[in-house]
Amino acid sequence: MVGLRVLFLGGTGIISSASSWRAVESGLELTVLNRGKTSTRPLPSEVRQITGDVDDPAALAEVARLDFDVVVDWRAFTPDQVRARTDALRGHVGQYVFISSASAYQTPPERLPITESTPLRNPFWQYSRDKIACEDLLTTLYRNEGFPVTIVRPSHTYDRTLVPFDGGWTIVERMRRGQPIVVHGDGTSLWTLTHHRDFARGLVPLLGHPRTLGDTFQITSDDVLTWDQIANTLAAAAGTTAQIVHVPSDAIAAVHSGWGAGLLGDKTHSAVFDNTKLRQVVPDFVATIPFEVGAREIVAWYDEDPTRHHIDQSIDDAMNTLIARYSQSS
Repeated sequence: MVGLRVLFLGGTGIISSASSWRAVESGLELTVLNRGKTSTRPLPSEVRQITGDVDDPAALAEVARLDFDVVVDWRAFTPDQVRARTDALRGHVGQYVFISSASAYQTPPERLPITESTPLRNPFWQYSRDKIACEDLLTTLYRNEGFPVTIVRPSHTYDRTLVPFDGGWTIVERMRRGQPIVVHGDGTSLWTLTHHRDFARGLVPLLGHPRTLGDTFQITSDDVLTWDQIANTLAAAAGTTAQIVHVPSDAIAAVHSGWGAGLLGDKTHSAVFDNTKLRQVVPDFVATIPFEVGAREIVAWYDEDPTRHHIDQSIDDAMNTLIARYSQSS
């Protein structure tokens, strides 16, 4: 792996930033192509940065001619984007790693735990259907011409900047003010939260690995909590308590369509994953950061700069409406 020439399309996002640091620590020669606009997650000094728009065909073609061993695509969300990437990279890359999503799995799942062989079907969320279509295209390219693709499916991966609830900091602010918060369903559905540094521990060893071509791997933590536990853990990290009002997901969707789409298409349904397949090629993979630790990192980062305490007014208003309607029956 040392000396492997790797290109990240993206590289400073929530999931990808930790992988950038892990790649450098592992001795990879990392180049990042992005628009160079983020300062929230700085890259290691060893990274070669190329400023450009990955969706600009000319910029992508110019970078592709540098002939990388591995390209990891963090920024492809539609088949048209994937087709543009594969056209540019064909003959110039030894492995193309497509970052898909665990939300592409059968929703709701008919059985747990979820494995890579769980069917792909999500009738509720366009984002997930687009990821499925991307995977279908890449699978066809591998079968028909041997295009060297590896598909990776993360689940809910977070860093210190991401509160794992719709509305972000809004939910912490409400708890600190003594206001109730909305948790979907009855709060007992199971959810897997993965710290981005744990995800990086699983991803980087897959880069350049000959046994990954044409295959798919999910990378998640084994840290499984109920949504009530997630809310209470976050409240404890914020030095307060959570007053929870349970509301059906379809009722939330009726009041706030954006919030509801992410629930009905993903978070409403229990998500527990089996990482056995990943460990077959990365035997020492283990997620070591529980949400109790991650929650403290989140609160500390937001409190470090009060300007980060942004309130999503639409979520705040929707919670007030739903709480008024459901609090007496909760």
